Amino acid sequence: MTKDGKMELMAPAGNFESLQAALDNGADSVYFGVDQLNMRARASINFTMGDLPEIVERCEAVGVRSYLTLNTIIYDHDLSLIKVLLDKAKEANITAVIAMDQSVIAYARQIGMEVHISTQINVTNIETVKFYAMFADTMVLSRELSLKQVEKICELIIKDDVRGPSGNLVEIEIFGHGALCMAVSGKCYLSLHSHNSSANRGACKQNCRKKYTVIDQETGFEIELDNEYMMSPKDLCTIDFLDQVVNAGIKVLKIEGRGRAPEYVATVIRCYREAIDSIADGTYSKEKVDYWMGLLQTVYNRGFWSGYYLGQKLGEWSAVPGSMATQKKVYIGKGVHYFPKASIGQFVIDAYDLKVGDTILITGPTTGAKEMVVTEMMVEDVKSDIATKGNSITIPMEFRIRPSDKLYKLVKVEDPGTQQNAVEEGAYSH
Repeated sequence: MTKDGKMELMAPAGNFESLQAALDNGADSVYFGVDQLNMRARASINFTMGDLPEIVERCEAVGVRSYLTLNTIIYDHDLSLIKVLLDKAKEANITAVIAMDQSVIAYARQIGMEVHISTQINVTNIETVKFYAMFADTMVLSRELSLKQVEKICELIIKDDVRGPSGNLVEIEIFGHGALCMAVSGKCYLSLHSHNSSANRGACKQNCRKKYTVIDQETGFEIELDNEYMMSPKDLCTIDFLDQVVNAGIKVLKIEGRGRAPEYVATVIRCYREAIDSIADGTYSKEKVDYWMGLLQTVYNRGFWSGYYLGQKLGEWSAVPGSMATQKKVYIGKGVHYFPKASIGQFVIDAYDLKVGDTILITGPTTGAKEMVVTEMMVEDVKSDIATKGNSITIPMEFRIRPSDKLYKLVKVEDPGTQQNAVEEGAYSH
């Protein structure tokens, strides 16, 4: 919970672009992995130990908490690395570590680091909460619980006065938005069996995101599962019943998506920030929910459902192999220079064209993810309505851009679901 009594909004960060997007759009905390000991180890966008001081510096500058995920299965040969990583995290002033293995939990407590219990442990009842309260102040409950079950646990924490090492009541955290896994809170072995690549070591091959044919082994009869990816659930979305989530006593809402793009983080965090604030000030409404849902549909998703929270049976499967996003980004160029006195950004167009009236997205390690509509531009120092490949352009803008930034054009998708993102988001847990 935040200092003003609102539910804490936790954002994913897979790189500095996404980290900055989270900070710019109202996250109260961010979580991230380092190198190979996290549930996104297969991704090429993990931070390194050397990034920890800068992560903390950026977070502390805006009063945001930082959480290191160290929640894979741990083997003996990992133990020395764990200690080095936790020592570095403690030295950098990382707020807390999200853990599931007792070796991580024990060493974190030994050096005085705050511990959060990962969903990988599958906490499903008050007695388990009481046990882990010896080590942790915050716990992510199992993804498979209903909202009524979560509410009951929250009530019993107060009734039984369950407190963590800090002396404060244990806070309950749940996933609020993003990819879900067919397995119990991500404990899946399908990838291990098929590719010797363990999801529980952060190396899921995402077999569940593929299309399958069922074969009767006695007769050889084959059935192709038409329009349904039978092991690939739709994305979780709680924004349309977020008031019930708040009223259930949940203190932390986690947004899934460390493998997704910075504009995804920016859009999702902005929507949930506005929703949490509107619940607090009494302006949460169906009209606002419809508006937020429209925005959420513009970024990567496999369709939405409410997960297990409202009691639905398992079976809301995705009908498409790719994203259901209603818009996509098309790379068109890169940043060159920013002129602060005139508030003008300079870019070079590498591909496609750009017109006045187009919506653009600029991403970068320091810039984060910024969207705007091009209202006017200069092409080769001449005012123009269109720029093409090879042109140097300048655009008035209220935010600073850098030479490392990438320029995209956002375009509507005519047939959502047929597109594939360059980096597919997995559903393994954190």
